[in-house]
Amino acid sequence: MYSLLTLFFDICLFKKGPQDVPVSKWLLFLLIPIYAGISFLILILTTDAINAILKIIVEIAFVLISAKIILFLANKSDRYQQTANALIATDSIVSFAAIPVMATLINQGSANSIIAITLLMLWHWAVSGHIFSQALEKHLSVGLGIALLYILLAYQVMALLFPEIIVST
Repeated sequence: MYSLLTLFFDICLFKKGPQDVPVSKWLLFLLIPIYAGISFLILILTTDAINAILKIIVEIAFVLISAKIILFLANKSDRYQQTANALIATDSIVSFAAIPVMATLINQGSANSIIAITLLMLWHWAVSGHIFSQALEKHLSVGLGIALLYILLAYQVMALLFPEIIVST
């Protein structure tokens, strides 16, 4: 387990890529509850438990479906397990780092917490771009472009399904 955690941290630090992740649906089944738990800790700061759970279900579905479509369109469907695992795991790591920042932002709204959450969002975008560029065997700029569209679309889907997000964040 330690080696997997180290691997996912290395992906977050751009030292490794999704190609280094084991091809395993069981790993994904392990990572999804971890992702859900971390997301729940963040979402419960601003919403009730039922809405948090619904949002998490949509988030997970979005990540998995988007990765499937992006890889299919690039004719790289064989990399789905590794890419999905990398996206879920690295998002969990970045989100875990965001928990205290979000709590501070909600409670105090300080300039430092706004800067920190912005940096975490940029890091998430860069890591996702790195994962997509490695999975698609494209230049980092292509991966960053895909990741930007992916993140913006995720926000749009969440805002469409949960309009209160626009007000609460």
